Amino acid sequence: MAEQNVLEMRGISKAFPGVQALSSVTLNVKPGTVHALMGENGAGKSTLMKCLFGIYKPDEGEIYIDGSKTAINSSKDALSSGISMIHQELHPVPHRSVMENIWLGRFPMFGYGPFKLVNEKRMYEDTLVLFRDLEIDVDPRARTGSLSVSKIQSLEIAKAVSFNSKVIVMDEPTSSLTGNEVEQLFGIINRLRERGVSIIYISHKMEEILRISDEVTIMRDGKYIGTWPAGELTTDLIITRMVGRDLTERFPERTNVPGETMMKVEKLSSPNPKSFRDVSFELKRGEILGLGGLVGAQRTELVEALFGLRGVASGTISIGGKPVKIKSPSDAKKHKIALLTEERRVTGIFPVLSVYENTIIANLGRYQNKMGLLNERKGKEEAARNVEKLRTKTPSVNTQIRNLSGGNQQKVLLARWLLTEPDILLLDEPTRGIDVGAKYEIYTIITELAKQGKSIIMISSEMPELLGMSDRIMVMSEGRMTGIVDGRQATEQEIMRLAAQQRTAEPGGKTNEFASTV
Repeated sequence: MAEQNVLEMRGISKAFPGVQALSSVTLNVKPGTVHALMGENGAGKSTLMKCLFGIYKPDEGEIYIDGSKTAINSSKDALSSGISMIHQELHPVPHRSVMENIWLGRFPMFGYGPFKLVNEKRMYEDTLVLFRDLEIDVDPRARTGSLSVSKIQSLEIAKAVSFNSKVIVMDEPTSSLTGNEVEQLFGIINRLRERGVSIIYISHKMEEILRISDEVTIMRDGKYIGTWPAGELTTDLIITRMVGRDLTERFPERTNVPGETMMKVEKLSSPNPKSFRDVSFELKRGEILGLGGLVGAQRTELVEALFGLRGVASGTISIGGKPVKIKSPSDAKKHKIALLTEERRVTGIFPVLSVYENTIIANLGRYQNKMGLLNERKGKEEAARNVEKLRTKTPSVNTQIRNLSGGNQQKVLLARWLLTEPDILLLDEPTRGIDVGAKYEIYTIITELAKQGKSIIMISSEMPELLGMSDRIMVMSEGRMTGIVDGRQATEQEIMRLAAQQRTAEPGGKTNEFASTV
């Protein structure tokens, strides 16, 4: 006799103005399994999970938990039914303790009537029991804001478990984690699986999916495509079923021809001694210069300094052979530099503004008349042209950007900076959190810009992306540039060797050149 599913979502449909987000979607999850949910950005994964967690009410369909039809009209209903959700963006209360964050809204109390007080001793003990059970090494009394992202994620998992959850949804849980932190997370997931808890795991990282999952459900364009045992799938099969076509090449052909030196950086150092030091490199016209390194290599800090977001203690920057001073983003824009930031949702989009407003906001002067009033018609026409040019999927330029998928939000941000007519583009993790189909479209845009003569610095933590897109790759470790290699001939081993180099301390506290740990 077949084992009863812990969760069944039958015929779930959901529409928004101008968009059919879900069309009769099915999802069946077995007890004590990791069930991956995959699809391109905009496939409907998040919408389906929001229907499960009571954030959205489906237009059609039914939800069954342990074989019983269950009405979930709110997050409270979901939690009481044994469904928890850990969102991609973690939102703890940073100034409160770990244990307060876990038991928020349901503190253990003692006393009677109006004289009830929070029982901190019991809250501390309950948290310790929870952490010991999951093998989480965090002080329950620690201030949450002092924890690393991985520790906060562990806290969120413990919080989900504290509701006696049967099913825990994890949305892109490893997007900001290092390799070691991913291993720790997988250890917790395996312990939950052994206890009979089911995990719905959303990720774009194929290697993770194939390693951690028992079953994989794939969605496309708001529709259910199918469910397969993870052991029967390969990366190529998943990609084909996600995008509905064969992707014979993961990266477009590069026809750009790097030319003369566009930017020269010499011995650039941060005022922060723990940040980048003595960094020197050249960026050529029409070149894609990849910037690789491990977490903490100070790559983001370097490009933010080039854009004027961070101070520089020493060193020089030259553009077109002339020394320049870049003390602010306004200075950077005057020198035709643009920056696409790493955290799209935090420092990129204005979520409550429209696609049109997000497109023109870095170049408002272009759409103002002599009286300083905004020519809205001209701005919307420009935004619409960029929507068509970059093939951005949006109902209209008046749609709030937060309603677009991650890949389409990224296209709007690219359009924003292209309107400033830059010569140098600084792209910090341009495809983070974007599915494989949308990635290819972003890659095509980047290579076309390089072909047009734009000079591009592209930070990426994905090794295939660095090797597949870069003309040259500059590698950093602990704030220092450790090498520059030819992108077409480099190997993963060579990049990792350079990325893992560490400075070795001499007696007396002095520092030698880098020594490889590989």
